[in-house]
Amino acid sequence: MGLFEQGTTTIKARDIKLEPAEAFAAIALIAVAADDVITESEKQGINNMLSCMKLFSNYSEERKREMLDRLLEIIKNKAIKPLFDAAVAKIPQELNETVFAVSTDLVLIDGELAEEEEQLLNELYNALEISEAVATKIIDVMMIKNKG
Repeated sequence: MGLFEQGTTTIKARDIKLEPAEAFAAIALIAVAADDVITESEKQGINNMLSCMKLFSNYSEERKREMLDRLLEIIKNKAIKPLFDAAVAKIPQELNETVFAVSTDLVLIDGELAEEEEQLLNELYNALEISEAVATKIIDVMMIKNKG
């Protein structure tokens, strides 16, 4: 079963209210959850990513934790497609390639690319309207980065 076909939910994308930073974090979490496993290295990768970005500079550790808990609860309730759609709609266009690169990096952090993760990356670059050439370059670089 594909990531976006899991469960039945009555939650719609319009029901999920996200700020741009929350939308960015939602996409990253969805990427990590694509293979139904969130490893410790993936959790650490998300924490590192949030800590280093200007987008999250106004977020205290408590606010980040609460945001991630809320987003994870939506994912656990199998409302992944509505969350994905709501998040893509709120990502500032100038961050489309950035969120794709971060998501690709997080997906590849465990050194493997599961079929579900590959499908998610395809969905993501299409939804963000990133060219296939740019998406391929990002994936190639992240594969090199995560080899060792």
